[in-house]
Amino acid sequence: MYFYKCLAKQLQDKKPFVVYRKPNASKMVGLFQKTFDLHQVRDFSEIGFVMAPFSQGQRFYIPLDQAAVLVDQAPVGDMGFEQNVLDYNDQHAKQAFESLVSNCIEAIDQGLFDKVVPSRKEIIKVNLQEDIQGLFQKLCVSYPTAFCYVMYHPAIGMWAGATPESLLKINQGILQTMALAGTQLNHGREEVIWQAKEREEQAFVTDFIIKTLDPLTSNIKTSEPYTKRAAKVMHICTDITAELTQNNLEEIVTALHPTPAVCGMPKANAHEFLLKQEGYQRKYYAGYIGELNCDVVNQSLSNVDLYVNLRCMEVEEDRVNLYIGCGVTKDSDPQAEFIETVNKSSTMKKVLM
Repeated sequence: MYFYKCLAKQLQDKKPFVVYRKPNASKMVGLFQKTFDLHQVRDFSEIGFVMAPFSQGQRFYIPLDQAAVLVDQAPVGDMGFEQNVLDYNDQHAKQAFESLVSNCIEAIDQGLFDKVVPSRKEIIKVNLQEDIQGLFQKLCVSYPTAFCYVMYHPAIGMWAGATPESLLKINQGILQTMALAGTQLNHGREEVIWQAKEREEQAFVTDFIIKTLDPLTSNIKTSEPYTKRAAKVMHICTDITAELTQNNLEEIVTALHPTPAVCGMPKANAHEFLLKQEGYQRKYYAGYIGELNCDVVNQSLSNVDLYVNLRCMEVEEDRVNLYIGCGVTKDSDPQAEFIETVNKSSTMKKVLM
């Protein structure tokens, strides 16, 4: 297929590119940049595919007018889901994360914040760089309801993922976003019971988004909370819509990101705590990715479609770094929170086989 030949040539030349498929979409898109330049997003008037960090790092994009653009049929199939096996081999990682969660609960008790989202990095020794086509195909087939992508820039590195969470969409002046939180394993059952801790966690996210959008938009509407299934795991989700009142995309994105679903609430306190306590840099994990001022498949230059970069991995020469986190409130249990991160990491390990 010509699409994958272009991908292979771009990799060989070490030039920037992104390949992606939107949730439930039948088409995949490839943007293959013609130069090695690192283009930074300055004021959100740029047109192309953007990738932004959680906190530290370059907010860059692949300009639509400086890339070869290909659209083709997305991979389809059924890889199924094997029985979930919890991996406790790394006792040091388990103890370190449970200690971090305990510190989070202590800070909540002290009134520093109501919720915080600690994370950890898991290193898997595997070489994926020789089969990026296979990695992208596995992501698309395994997670049809997620935003699946592989993005590379020689100045940044390679990232891939299958995220279930939209940061925001804008189409004809209507903004759509979601409040996503809480995690359970997806056993295929129709009825799902959410505990008070999970409902509270999701309510924090919903309230934050509504309060954030209120001075920036009008006519805000919310759905009832419902269960959103994302491969092996499920979350509580509330859909939120609003009308834009001015051309203030940069202000809206800056206000929304990072959301309580990936940082905490109040955001400033949680953000500062995580930068000091996590012990590593998240880089582009829990940042955002997506189309900025364009819809490539539908050939529009007015839409925005951004996703929170969850269920993601950093692909290095002889390993991948998986990034996973969990929401912590006053009722959290450190061991249970570690198990939640193990469940989440298992969704990405499937594509490493």
